[in-house]
Parts: sequence; structure tokens; C-alpha cells
Amino acid sequence: MDYVSISSNFLFASFIIYMVAIVFFAFTIRDKNKEHKQTKAGTVGIVLTIIGFISQIGYFITRWIASHHAPVSNMFEYMTFFGMMLVFAFIILYFIYKVDLLGLFILPVSVVVIGYASVFPQEISPLVPSLKSHWLYIHVTTVSLGEGILAVSFGAGLIYLIRQVDQTVRSKKTFWLEFIMYSILSVIAFVAVSTTFGAMDYSIEFQHSETETTVVYSMPAIAAPNDGVMLTEDKMSPLFKAPGWMNGAEAGRKLNSLIWSLLGGLVLYGLLRLIFRKRITAALQPRVKKSNPELLDEITYRAVTIGFPVFTLGGLIFASIWAQEAWDRFWGWDPKEVWALITWFFYAAFLHLRLSRGWHGEKSAWLAVIGFAIIMFNLVVVNLVISGLHSYAS
Repeated sequence: MDYVSISSNFLFASFIIYMVAIVFFAFTIRDKNKEHKQTKAGTVGIVLTIIGFISQIGYFITRWIASHHAPVSNMFEYMTFFGMMLVFAFIILYFIYKVDLLGLFILPVSVVVIGYASVFPQEISPLVPSLKSHWLYIHVTTVSLGEGILAVSFGAGLIYLIRQVDQTVRSKKTFWLEFIMYSILSVIAFVAVSTTFGAMDYSIEFQHSETETTVVYSMPAIAAPNDGVMLTEDKMSPLFKAPGWMNGAEAGRKLNSLIWSLLGGLVLYGLLRLIFRKRITAALQPRVKKSNPELLDEITYRAVTIGFPVFTLGGLIFASIWAQEAWDRFWGWDPKEVWALITWFFYAAFLHLRLSRGWHGEKSAWLAVIGFAIIMFNLVVVNLVISGLHSYAS
């Protein structure tokens, strides 16, 4: 039995089901005069979400059978599992608070995460020695669950800010809200561009002069490696070379991917601005006005109080035990470890400011959004750009 193909089909099915669920959750905001609690469309949306989640569990189990180890050992597997844990956290908090609007903001994040995972190599490969441990399953799965729950606080916090921030005047708050929207669109653009050129089997090869390694671009080369020679002759020539301070044979390719992402996000953002004829968050605000800000604030806080201790277990305690087993030390200053500690301190500060300084409402929502930005920086930039002991994840 081809378990790899079966797992891929399960994952694709869950992706499609989540997309359909988002449509039903979108139907819940048609009536701007009705408070966004549970509706018939929302009920269909959450049922579809559960079906999609079950399908994703099927992906996880069949890929585990095919690989003979928990499928959380590379970027494709980790990001798909993170997306699954995000949906799991959303389902739990949905049944506690019964707010349909959460589905419209949380499920798209999960879909983007799964789509982002699809741009990475999906082949099953043997585990490197440091990953051959039961602590791989314990550490990674616990961290993913903690980050998934914390991501729900981002969704609730973002809805709160879109509802509460005055959109009639330009300000720093409206700028940063639009920047958040642009950042999300940039990730979507990266997934779309990567998938499109991947379907076209597009590739350009460069030879890195210093290391004599071959670097393969899967998208047209805007930025070439700083010390590289183009080997492919029938493709568009790069516009410029990567800066010299960006070391490594893969630096140019990573910069090229970033440029495509930012440019694609700019195009999507511009199209939406033309369609709405106003800022994106200003266009969304009337649709979320009937949501209960106190309830959104409660969801933001509750998600952090649940996610923070789970992340503490997985990101610090279990990670330290595994580090001792793999590298004979509980703590080093590896970039991944440092950013995990930064994430932990940030959410510890969130709870401190909330409980002792009374940072409720808008301040709490901004902290939830910033916290998720730190998590995504750790997942994307630290994993893929910054070299360290965790570089196997890329």
C-alpha cells in the first residue's frame, strides 16, 4: 500500500475542506446587525473544520506509517503539524466560547501555514542521528500545540484591533494593522508563486564559485548569489547579486524568495485596495463591529494562559532534556534556543502586564499580535536563514 500517496491525499482533502469551512464562516458576517455568536452557517463551518481535522489526522498517521517515525522532522512535516495543532486549538476554544468570527480569522492562518509547508521538499528521508530519540516526538509535538493555542490569541487579538482602532484617521495603529495584513498577503503570495513555478517545473542553476556547489532556484532569479555563475542559459538573467555580507551558497536563493514574497504581497495588497477603495482593515471593520470586545479580550487572554504553560513544557523543559541527550548540554546559545527563550519571556511579560498592570483590551491585543509575529519569525527566519544546530529543519 502506498501510504505516502494516501497521506498526501488526506492532507489535500483537509486543505480543501478548511477552505470550504472558511466560506461558511464568512457567511456569518453578512448580517452586520447581529452579534457574531453561533449561527447555522457557523455550525456547518465548525462541522467541516472537524472533518478536515480528522482528515489531517489521517495524513499524520499514514505518513508516520510510511516513514517509520513521527512526521515532524523537517519543515514540511513540522509546518503541517503546526497547522493541525492550530486547528485543534481553534476547535477547543470554539466550543468554549461559540464565536463564529474566530473561524474566519483562525482557519485562514492554518490554510496559509499548510500552503507554506507545501513549498518545502515532501520526500521522506532517514532521520539524522540527533533526531533519533523519543524526545523528538515529545518536544516538537508539545511546542506545536503550545504555539497553535497561542496563535488563537493572535486571531482574537487581531479581530479586537480591527474592531476598536479608529479607521477614520491615519495613525500608527492603522499603519501597523495594514502592515499585518500585508505580511499575511506576502506569505500567501509566496505560496502562490512557489506553487505556480513548481507546477511549471521551473529551475535555474548557479554555481557558487567559493564552494563549487550548485544552487537551484525554483523561481526566476531576481537576485543571484553574490559569488555565483549562472549555468542555465535560456532563462532571464538576474537583476542584481545578493549583498556580500549575506554569506553561504544558499543566501542568494533565500533573498530571491523573500523578494518574490514581498513583491507578490504588494500586488495582492494593491488589488485589494483597488477593490475596497480603502484600507483593508477599514473595509473589514463594519463586518466585525457587532462582535463583543470583552469576549474577544477574554479569548485572547485565555488562549495565552493555556498555551503558555504548554509552550513552556515543550519549548524549554522538554527541549533542554533532549539537548542534554543529543548534545550533552542542557542549554547552548543556538539561535533556535535563543528565540524560543525570547518567545517565552515575551508571553511571560504578557501575563505579568495583564495581571499586575491591568493591560486589558487594546494593549493586550497588540501584545498577542506581536507574540505571534515572534513565533513566525522563529519558525521561518530562524529555521531557514540563520545557521545553527537546528538547521536540519530546513
